[in-house]
Amino acid sequence: MAVDHASSEFRVEKARVNAVVTLAHGDSHEGHFFVATGGAHCSGPELVGDLLNAEPGFFPFELHDAPANRTVLYNRREVVMVALPENEASRVPGYDVAPERYVSVRLSHGGRVAGAVRVYRPTGHVRLSDWARNADIFRYIETGETTLLVNMAHVIEISEVPKP
Repeated sequence: MAVDHASSEFRVEKARVNAVVTLAHGDSHEGHFFVATGGAHCSGPELVGDLLNAEPGFFPFELHDAPANRTVLYNRREVVMVALPENEASRVPGYDVAPERYVSVRLSHGGRVAGAVRVYRPTGHVRLSDWARNADIFRYIETGETTLLVNMAHVIEISEVPKP
């Protein structure tokens, strides 16, 4: 019996999301993540943050190489940060009511990023230290022009700074 994969109940429609991935050894690569457009386990389109925090191990990433694109598998442990051109963080439930903190973060590859973070914790637990103890490995930092997903395993230091 032939299987029609195009109409399979297990098929998940994917969309491409532009991003720049920075790896632990310092290289950055421009390309696309593949995220689900919807499904049984999510109420809307999958976020890159959801994909990165879903499980350990490898994820596919389409590189924009000349002359043709190619897909590689990156190990999440080796990703320092991901830069997204749109503010994906604003699509996280509770974004509008989560307290905002301004931070400067020093990373293991020697770089530093600064921006705003949202503290998604119960009332009374909205300090920067509460944000730092969140279970997600990849966390959003909004820099104004870019939204970053920073791998907390590569964070050396976090400082709260005045609002710019």
